[in-house]
Amino acid sequence: MNSTNDTGVVAGPASGRTSHTRRLRGLAGTGFVATLAAMAATTLAAALAQAVGVDFEVPDGGETIPLPGFAVVTGFFSVVGIVIAAALLRWSARPAERFVWTAVSLTAISLVPPLLCGANTATVTALLGLHLVPATVMIPALARSLRARTGSYGEVSGSAW
Repeated sequence: MNSTNDTGVVAGPASGRTSHTRRLRGLAGTGFVATLAAMAATTLAAALAQAVGVDFEVPDGGETIPLPGFAVVTGFFSVVGIVIAAALLRWSARPAERFVWTAVSLTAISLVPPLLCGANTATVTALLGLHLVPATVMIPALARSLRARTGSYGEVSGSAW
């Protein structure tokens, strides 16, 4: 009449790593989808601005910013945002709150260069708006993903933390 039932046995450290990996993969997946959306939205907004006459000419080099350039820069800085979110998920007790404060602060700082570049008013205004477009996509998506991966009080759930 002896039987073994070990379905309830869970290894401590391995379980924590699996939980951490699952949270990180979920965040990365959300971040990847949000990055694609932010790139598309920013490029579309830039194309619309161009269609109404914004030239995106930066006087310093006399060159015009190409439409694919908006997608590339948006993609790069969106990935930077995902890395920041992942670091906060790992090392912060309140990752979503800290991420929002960090991302909003960095977005505010990113508004300074367009103001200093010396471009015409239409280009400066469009560039300011184009800094806000990906922020409105990335910040809520990553913050929501961080909240979904933490406990109700902001602490990261799981024994490995």
